[in-house]
Amino acid sequence: MPDNPGILAGVRVLDFSRMLSGPYCTMMLADHGAEVIKIESPDGDTSRSNGPYRDDDPDHLWAGYFVSLNRSKKSIVLDLKSAEGRDAALKLAEDADVLLENFRPGVMERLGLGYDDVAEINPKLVYASISGFGNPRNGESPYAKWPSYDVVAQAMGGLMSITGPDAATPMKAGPGVGDIFTGMMMAFAIVAALRHAEHNGEGQFIDVAMYDAMVSLCERIIYQQDIEAVLPVPTGNGHPLLAPFGLFPASDGFISIGVVDDAFWQALTTAMDMPGLADDKRFSDKAGRRENAALVNDIVKGWTTRFTKAELATKLGGKLPFGPVNNARDIMEDPHVAVRGMLAELAHPIPGAKPWTVAANPVRFSKTPAPSLKAAPVLGADNSRYLEFCSRSDKT
Repeated sequence: MPDNPGILAGVRVLDFSRMLSGPYCTMMLADHGAEVIKIESPDGDTSRSNGPYRDDDPDHLWAGYFVSLNRSKKSIVLDLKSAEGRDAALKLAEDADVLLENFRPGVMERLGLGYDDVAEINPKLVYASISGFGNPRNGESPYAKWPSYDVVAQAMGGLMSITGPDAATPMKAGPGVGDIFTGMMMAFAIVAALRHAEHNGEGQFIDVAMYDAMVSLCERIIYQQDIEAVLPVPTGNGHPLLAPFGLFPASDGFISIGVVDDAFWQALTTAMDMPGLADDKRFSDKAGRRENAALVNDIVKGWTTRFTKAELATKLGGKLPFGPVNNARDIMEDPHVAVRGMLAELAHPIPGAKPWTVAANPVRFSKTPAPSLKAAPVLGADNSRYLEFCSRSDKT
């Protein structure tokens, strides 16, 4: 049975990005059928050398970091600092729909591959730029020339200011949210700009700053500061506006509960076999529970700690927002993950080698299923295809 082409089949993307934000963006596009041509330096994307590596990969050719983010893409090697490399990139751009880069502002211009250079030869091209603090075209940040990674975006964009056990202990989020959320926002922007290009025949420049994306992600702290004039700070595993809401101990780990309205509070007190709590005026509505949050949370903690996560799932699952705190092993063994197909196997290019298991794409289309995922490319694997025939207009 032939593979599904995907909803983005026919879209050709030149991917000049590296590390996480850009590759995550183009991963989202490749997962749904876009032809993503990864343009790498002779040394390759930095993430190729970041690990981790399996024991059956003694030459360290297949870093997990690279394998997961660059699946289903093509790879060509160009020295963009050379005239030949620049000319080849421009030739490829003639027939591309999208160009993505995540260098600091000014780098692509110095290489002769800036938006104005490329738009001159392909006015319909969508040119997407990810950077730490945005492109000067849309307002020059005082930090425009600063390098940035996820940890910087999380810090400056507000996420760390509300993450951690208390106000004195800000913390970064576990995953690279500063990169990943920025990449997701850019994937949305690219698809929106492609729609405009299809209808109007004109491409455009897209600019997403990691700092800006984090401000958008942390929208709650902006309206809190505006409306309440209270500086939001870390609240541990609780919530500044709701109770009980957050993390609670079980006898063998932790579970999460989210009581956002009075009906869920009543369901919880019933499950706890404490019906009097539902009628207690201190806790009977959201305002009261917020005012007495410490007491509410202590009562719930005292109850949850008596049971295992599985026992609490039986008592609370389906009755109110509830979930156990899963680690990677728990996730890989969860029936939800299996039935939803959230673990994907990537066949290894070497015959007989063990496939990789990666997190699958979560987006599901009823009419246009995503194609099966392919392995990440060997560095320069597609040189002969694209560098010899880069002037072809057909997108195969």
